[in-house]
Amino acid sequence: MAGQKAADAARMKWWTDARFGMFIHWGVYSIPARGEWVMYSEKISAEQYRHFADQFKPNRYNPAEWVALAKQGGMKYMVLTSRHHDGFSLFDSKVSDFTAPKTAAGRDLLRQYVDACHKAGMKVGFYYSLLDWRYQAYWDGPDKNPAAWAEFIKYVHAQVRELMTNYGKIDILWYDGGWPHNADAWQSQKLNAMVRRLQPQIIIDNRSQLPEDFDTPEQEIKASTRPWESCMTMNDNWGYVPGNSKYKSTATLIRNLVRCVSGSGNYLLNVGPKPDGTFPAMAQIRLKQIGRWMKANGESIYGAGRAPFAIDEAMGLTTAKGNSIYLHLFKWPGEEFVVSGVSLPVTSAKLLATGDRVSVKQEGDRLILSGLPKRAPDAWDSVIAVRIKQ
Repeated sequence: MAGQKAADAARMKWWTDARFGMFIHWGVYSIPARGEWVMYSEKISAEQYRHFADQFKPNRYNPAEWVALAKQGGMKYMVLTSRHHDGFSLFDSKVSDFTAPKTAAGRDLLRQYVDACHKAGMKVGFYYSLLDWRYQAYWDGPDKNPAAWAEFIKYVHAQVRELMTNYGKIDILWYDGGWPHNADAWQSQKLNAMVRRLQPQIIIDNRSQLPEDFDTPEQEIKASTRPWESCMTMNDNWGYVPGNSKYKSTATLIRNLVRCVSGSGNYLLNVGPKPDGTFPAMAQIRLKQIGRWMKANGESIYGAGRAPFAIDEAMGLTTAKGNSIYLHLFKWPGEEFVVSGVSLPVTSAKLLATGDRVSVKQEGDRLILSGLPKRAPDAWDSVIAVRIKQ
């Protein structure tokens, strides 16, 4: 058991060190542009919905640009919706004709994404929805029509096999859509055993109704005793909705990332590309702004996790790595800042972004940091790196 835990930790180390990834929700639902659940929410029949695939011609799709923007934002991995709940596959599939290569797009869009990731050294992930709204068997379930359910499961397993076989090394499999059926109904043990045979180093989420490698709180930051990753949107939608201009501020996005890392979790931040394959302008702006902050302060994020002491949450949060503890100050205290409950001996401190030294004094369990600038060095999150004696 101990040996298996060590092997699992080694397999997942790149992921736990990465801390920050990009989620991408993209498909034919970007044509009506009313959210990725539009087929369900508007009760569009499969036949009617298929017409959106006839209009899905992403003539500006250049996944190398996606990867470049992810890298610029400081992200270390990407997860793209290979197939969402509507059943449209971005990839070539022998068991479906509702795919990008067999409709107006005319090509395997997933392969282009994988090739771009591999070329740039970006870790690559696939989102795959177990459910498919087009299949009555999904709605009926395994008890009502066992024969139809068996055919449906055959289709799902065949597509997962294609994803794990046809695209080289895949680093993450991010299932979704397991509800309301259980792992036995989905034959998840059999399915994931196949996945691990084909991709021995892959990391699998918990949405096949089995725990697997990591937990996935959605639209909330909720720490776990297991590896975990919060998936969250930049605005109010996963898929492209042009009328949604309610983008979270850069400060909020950076602080969400810090909050995840402070709980030893990852942050998977979503982008919903336009039908033509480009990222919305505001999403690009946010990624570039986050990237500027990460360039100066990434040391406090990559490979970091929970710190041995905290600061008042009204002021900010802490992360830690090795013998460094990082004070993320969302509110700037002025020329002096005091942290209580510090039992560890502190040897030095500095502003992480500039390297400017900070004076350190300890009185009992109080750490007094002085000689700070009057005003916040960073408008979003100013980080003080504190070195402790080990």
